[in-house]
Amino acid sequence: MDLRTGIIYFDYNSTTPIDTRVLDTMMPFLKDNFANSSSTHHFGQTVNEKVKESRGVIAEFINADPKELIFTSGATEAINIAIKGVAESYSNKGKHIITLKTEHKAVLDTCHDLERKGFEVTYLPVQKNGLVNLLQLEKAIREDTILVSVMYVNNETGVIQPITEIASLAHKNDVLFMSDATQAVGKIAVDVDVLGVDLLCISGHKMYAPKGVGALYVRHANPKVKLTSQIHGGGHEQGLRSGTLNVPGIIALGKACEIAGQEMTQNQQSISELRDDLESKLLRLPNTTLNGDLEKRAYNTTNICFKGQDANVLIGRMRNIAVSNGSACSAAVIEPSHVLKAMGLSDDDAYASLRFSLGKFNSQEDIEIVVNKIKQLI
Repeated sequence: MDLRTGIIYFDYNSTTPIDTRVLDTMMPFLKDNFANSSSTHHFGQTVNEKVKESRGVIAEFINADPKELIFTSGATEAINIAIKGVAESYSNKGKHIITLKTEHKAVLDTCHDLERKGFEVTYLPVQKNGLVNLLQLEKAIREDTILVSVMYVNNETGVIQPITEIASLAHKNDVLFMSDATQAVGKIAVDVDVLGVDLLCISGHKMYAPKGVGALYVRHANPKVKLTSQIHGGGHEQGLRSGTLNVPGIIALGKACEIAGQEMTQNQQSISELRDDLESKLLRLPNTTLNGDLEKRAYNTTNICFKGQDANVLIGRMRNIAVSNGSACSAAVIEPSHVLKAMGLSDDDAYASLRFSLGKFNSQEDIEIVVNKIKQLI
């Protein structure tokens, strides 16, 4: 339990608390080192040097060149810049994009917007375990296909897609490949060259940095990716993302990457043990099933269907426990998870599913309390 909030927090895929070391590193840039990093005076240039250092740390963390990083407000903005930027830059070649039905809404809604502008998007289904069928993907690629976009780690199920194989299929057909790696960076090793990605999206608040900062990786060679700017005004970030840089956020993201590089292996072992224990105990309860692939998934996530239950009711009755049902909620309308529906679940089973996503501040005591509470409720 987090002593600061009194909450047992199992919703790390939604957002993470800020690591105190990250907070301590960014605080001077909120208080004393407040200069605009684009200013030409000494104060501004001193801050700019720190931004360059952080850019280098983040780039090294994913094996990129620092010049290939564009700082954004988060993954949603990075996704919009990438997909819309490719669409405009490569429209002479074609107007066809391929993605999956299980992508984050940031990708799906961006694609829907492009459809209204004359682009054609193929939304591929996934198999029951949440994985894409590579043969089906290859058949979907056409002469006018300009981009394939597939999430690395699914935010609801933790399913890990075969990114390297997808990249190879795309490049074999002279198509760019983008991956929303929001749920991967900081949890598992991400090497843009090994993966073969041309564009990759990062979010700080999924890896113990604050909300409001992220990055877009844009490959500069083999191939050199060309993007049309979506935000204008000042020419910041190589003209791809104008606007005063969020210096404290960038410093924080750099520190978060540094810490992750040092502690990922240790985190994987400890968090996976907790997740496995939680999962095994919950799946012993009657009428429970696992959603997603048992093996090809992130070590911190489990998505379980409690057949016959209403996930929203369960969440409401666990007042000091934070979990997610993966549903998209707006106003009074609650829809079943589009991810689980794409995997073949019925509306009732999708409504009965809970996502538990763990992090490095969870404990064995948390597991016992949550398991006992759910036993009481169902």
